[in-house]
Amino acid sequence: MTAPVVACAATNLSVAYHAEPVLRGVDIAVPTGVVMGVVGPNGAGKSTLIKAMLGLVPPLTGSSTFFGEPLAKVRRRVGYMPQSTSVDWDFPTTVVDVVTMGTYGSLGWIRRPGRRERERALAALAQTGMADLAARQIGELSGGQRQRVFLARALVQAPDIFFMDEPFQGVDARSQQAIVRVLHDLRSQGKTVVIVHHDLATVREYCDHVTLLNRRVVASGPVDEVFTAANIRIAYEVTAGDDTFLEFTS
Repeated sequence: MTAPVVACAATNLSVAYHAEPVLRGVDIAVPTGVVMGVVGPNGAGKSTLIKAMLGLVPPLTGSSTFFGEPLAKVRRRVGYMPQSTSVDWDFPTTVVDVVTMGTYGSLGWIRRPGRRERERALAALAQTGMADLAARQIGELSGGQRQRVFLARALVQAPDIFFMDEPFQGVDARSQQAIVRVLHDLRSQGKTVVIVHHDLATVREYCDHVTLLNRRVVASGPVDEVFTAANIRIAYEVTAGDDTFLEFTS
């Protein structure tokens, strides 16, 4: 049986902030064509993990590869959707302009976005159900609408692997459904998606692989194999007598 192709991997990845360890010797391998949820309690290092893999924070030890190569060699194949709280939403620009910014990486230093790039941006907005708000100022958007704009900006880059930091944070039910639909469409196209996620109740619905993290990897692999009550208890540091998490693993 042929082993699955690895879309990205981290080896012995450790990170510290101000001498405080955040990640310790993390090893993960994410196959192509899956939605991988990175799940764990607050302060577990979930966002730090993807930032370290993407070179946004410096690791103390370890390395990351993407399709078997360092990030510098395949950067255009890798997309990143940060948390919406990291953006100045008062900046005077429109929805379509924000999404068009996602095309800059393919244009180089000299070219400016033109009609083709704008058409790509509008297509990405249509994919996320935001086409009718293309001309709206970003400051006028709801939380869920902002997340869908961020997702559209990632889509327009046309990467092979997407990293998304809390894509469901602060979203309404309609936006949640729209985002899930896009994630599963990407998976069906053979793309890989890695999401930082906090809602245990939806892990099985949204993801087919999961990494349970609490500064170190507790378990990582297919949901049916590793998303167990025992592993969740370890990740969330709860006692064996607490059955709170059993409903999420069935």
